[in-house]
Amino acid sequence: MERNAIPPILEVGGVLISSEILTEQFCCDYEKCHGICCVEGDAGAPVTLDEIACIEESLDRVWPLLSASAQSVIDRQGVAYSDRDGDLVTSIVGGRDCVFTCYDGDNCLCALERVLNEELRIKNEEFAAAIPSTEGSSKANSSSSSTVTANSSPAGMAAADSSLFTLHSSLFTKPISCALYPIREKDLGQGLIGLNYHQWSVCADGRAKGRELGMPVYRFLRGPLIRRFGEEWYEELCEVADQLLATAE
Repeated sequence: MERNAIPPILEVGGVLISSEILTEQFCCDYEKCHGICCVEGDAGAPVTLDEIACIEESLDRVWPLLSASAQSVIDRQGVAYSDRDGDLVTSIVGGRDCVFTCYDGDNCLCALERVLNEELRIKNEEFAAAIPSTEGSSKANSSSSSTVTANSSPAGMAAADSSLFTLHSSLFTKPISCALYPIREKDLGQGLIGLNYHQWSVCADGRAKGRELGMPVYRFLRGPLIRRFGEEWYEELCEVADQLLATAE
């Protein structure tokens, strides 16, 4: 692929994008990295004021998963602080771990995400239990059978899926800066936003796996990009990528 044929900076829906987001491959290899990106570094994850409010609302739910050291830091300075550049970031423990890290053996997890996934698992089980199986129904129990059919119809299943999607969308997962990594967002001023592809040494395994799978960065981060900019914007991004990559081959 002739990378030089693709401009280094692209504009999609008012967002300036590094072309590396389209041309480079990436896919987290958690089995090898064990979530090291939540540990390494000298500052926490960038957060907005709205995200800080959401984190504070979630604090009671995640508190039992946090280490005593993390709880002490939060008690002392809160869930976030201003780093040396003046940006708001999540608080950290001992100059390294984000306060919201938790561990499962050697694996580092996000406590915020872990609590949400558990809540969604419970809700999913509740929805599944509310839709009875049609097995064992008989003609003799026609009224019951009709009720079962209505509840387990495609429309009923779609309604349940829609409810779960709405629930997931309404709950705070984790800071968008975490979800978007290895894409980093930069406020360029005057309403302009820039997206860059960040290559960190601790994510070498993710780059290797991305190349192995042929997974472009923007495809790997489909969910977070939609969460941040919306479905319509992401579809436009895909169209731009398809056109540029086709002409560059």
